[in-house]
Amino acid sequence: MNLIIRQAKIIDPKSPNHNQTADIQIENGVITKIGSQLSNPDNFETLELENLHVSQGWFDSSVSLGEPGFEDRETISNGLTTAGKSGFTAIAMQPNSFPIVDNQQNISFVKGKSVGFATDLFPIGALTKSSEGNDLAELFDMKNSGAVAFGDYNKSLSNANLLKIALQYVQDFDGLVIAYSQDSNIKGTGVANEGIVSTRLGLKGIPALAEELQISRNLFILEYTGGKLHIPTISTAKSAQLIQEAKAKGLNVTCSVAVHNLVLTDEKLDGFDTRFKVTPPLRSESDRKALVEAVKKGTIDMITSDHNPMDIEHKKMEFDMAKNGTIGLESAFGALLTVLPLEIVIEKLTSVKEVFAIENSEIKEGNMANLTLFNPEGNWTFTKENILSKSKNSAFLGQEMKGKAYGILNNNKLVLNK
Repeated sequence: MNLIIRQAKIIDPKSPNHNQTADIQIENGVITKIGSQLSNPDNFETLELENLHVSQGWFDSSVSLGEPGFEDRETISNGLTTAGKSGFTAIAMQPNSFPIVDNQQNISFVKGKSVGFATDLFPIGALTKSSEGNDLAELFDMKNSGAVAFGDYNKSLSNANLLKIALQYVQDFDGLVIAYSQDSNIKGTGVANEGIVSTRLGLKGIPALAEELQISRNLFILEYTGGKLHIPTISTAKSAQLIQEAKAKGLNVTCSVAVHNLVLTDEKLDGFDTRFKVTPPLRSESDRKALVEAVKKGTIDMITSDHNPMDIEHKKMEFDMAKNGTIGLESAFGALLTVLPLEIVIEKLTSVKEVFAIENSEIKEGNMANLTLFNPEGNWTFTKENILSKSKNSAFLGQEMKGKAYGILNNNKLVLNK
């Protein structure tokens, strides 16, 4: 594909054209020229969009797609198309399918299903067999087949020794362990953040301690073993503080936060709407503000949509019985701009690919075009018409948004959300 993108403001601190408005000429997927008022060669298409901004392609570190096994919730094909139209040129796919992605064959299957799309799929292999927490899965074989990390989605490893062995083992091949942190015994049968709202509504609470105690344990193990640890979707102020202290000690630890935990609070539960039932739960306003500050300070390394489609049969039921999870790819960018400056949003969506050993591609001549196209201005309301996923369980329905993703250009393919 030969294309000239007209009058785009480039947001890429690593690019010599950072904060400049320029034309970008792309030939067979490679950026060949960046300049002002470039001539239009024969056989080149032109792309012009209102208030167009471009950055390096965005990366989402936690996306569930269902396939294989739960294609009624989402397919790899539609999931990758949704991601592209939402501005993501790469996603890390969670292993929570049926069967669980816990071996070389399953990694190869999902990689094969993702061939030919504009959005790249990087599978996360399960840390333990069937994500049951008893025995380590085939980590080295999965790494050789393309797995970028190992973790059991939304399942905390109760066996501390198994986490210790995993962190020691993966160091031989520079592997990354993901440790979701929520003590299941302290959580018990809790379904919402323990606090004023859960008490008022008569919902069993999940104390912040359930997350913080497990994070503390996991960080102690990391200090003993060395290696690389990623703690996904933290939700409390104390969790951020614990990770900040661990980084100050020199531990190789990173963490993420979900968009909904940066934007929404447990006050949303007043109507018992199960779209707001997520794990970790929506917390208090003080926790939300602390997480936003931790993002700004750099304690929190990345932001994820934590996109988790659920079929209506498992969502439209009593709050206690409903499954956890919300879709989030389509709403991620517009929601983030309501609480964070543009530069920080772009940084958190682009700069941390290296944590997962994914190559960055700066916006400069001679590099492959791996671009996200967006408009950071304009206010609008997220409705069902904006949902591109097969499942409709969005916690952001009716939420005010700012700015929109136009789409992506990656793998010599242009995908636009029109």
